[in-house]
Amino acid sequence: MTEALKAPPAPAPAPPPPSAGLGLAAVLALGTFAVGTDAFVTAGFLPAVADSLHVSTSAAGQSVSLFAAVYALASPLLAVATARLPRRTLLTGALVLLAAANALTGLAPNYPVLLAGRVLAALGAAAFTPTAGATAAALVRPERRGRALAVVIGGLTAATALGVPLGRVAAVGLGWRAALGAVAALTALCALAVRLALPALPGTEPVPLRTRLAALRRPGVLTVLPLTVLGMAACYVPYSYSVPVLDAVGVSGRTAVVVALLLYGAGAVAGNLLAGRFADRRGPVRVLTAGYAAMAAAFAVLAGLAAGHVRAGVAVVGVLVFLWGASSWCQTPPQQLRLLSAAPEQGPLLVSLNSSGIYLGIGAGSVLGGVVLPLGAAPVFVLAAVLALAAGVLLRVTARGAAAGATST
Repeated sequence: MTEALKAPPAPAPAPPPPSAGLGLAAVLALGTFAVGTDAFVTAGFLPAVADSLHVSTSAAGQSVSLFAAVYALASPLLAVATARLPRRTLLTGALVLLAAANALTGLAPNYPVLLAGRVLAALGAAAFTPTAGATAAALVRPERRGRALAVVIGGLTAATALGVPLGRVAAVGLGWRAALGAVAALTALCALAVRLALPALPGTEPVPLRTRLAALRRPGVLTVLPLTVLGMAACYVPYSYSVPVLDAVGVSGRTAVVVALLLYGAGAVAGNLLAGRFADRRGPVRVLTAGYAAMAAAFAVLAGLAAGHVRAGVAVVGVLVFLWGASSWCQTPPQQLRLLSAAPEQGPLLVSLNSSGIYLGIGAGSVLGGVVLPLGAAPVFVLAAVLALAAGVLLRVTARGAAAGATST
């Protein structure tokens, strides 16, 4: 998900002092926190949504799939369609749309209106996230762009660690509609902050969509992007239905579920940071290999607990959930490095396509999880473990082929 932030930087008239630029990046990070919270918060209260709208939990979970699919498809299209818009106008408008979409979802009287709200939310998120990263890079001197991007990415990481558990707390205490109302209010405040703090920045010349998609013909790219989809699908088969599948292994009740989701978020933060460091030292393929092995192992143990009706409790499951989060989000930095190595001159375009791959994987995992969920939590975890193993196999095969190709050239 985080690679979408490396879109081509928008030109700025004159970058402000470095400290000011990083401060503005922090304002944009508030927006990415709101976007990330919106994208994942529904996983914390899908059963409540299903009960309220008289649909199954798996059907409610398809709203996650719809959000992901619309984001993945809309991101490159919106990048072309909105290229000439002033950045402040685009960023503010995207957050306003996201706020309105959350309000619509929270007020939804039926399932179709809920889905319409998620479509609008995905459009707002797809317009905001890549532009926020590009704008942050344009607000600082070239030697500080990496730091500015890290600040903006921090908003998404914080949403993974805190947004979903906080949404679960709000949903249980106030109801899921009030929780979405809180997300809408947060997003509206972020829109106001961006409007007041961000200087005027012009738009850019659009990069034609066929130019963006031409990068897919690169052999190295063709081996990386499918792995992104498969790896993210593996971790989201159970994540979109985390409340019912965690209940099957003994984690139920407001406090226990919140603790488990916090541990998942902590694992995601740790996995992301450690993967970036070790990918530089040991190489991206080794990091990904370890990540997929750890993911498959965690899911296999959880499947065994669910199949044996073992209520292991928060302590044991918490360790497995932490490993689940770490192995899920350790994929992003090494995949980015592999893309940049495959075609460094087209790096911004490729990482944007990788972001679409992430959301396609999230959507596919949510669909598959919803199909299997009626069979029980154990089959859900088994499917996730099989997909993680398949990702590991695909990685080794494609990495070996890429190495052979590099040797022959």
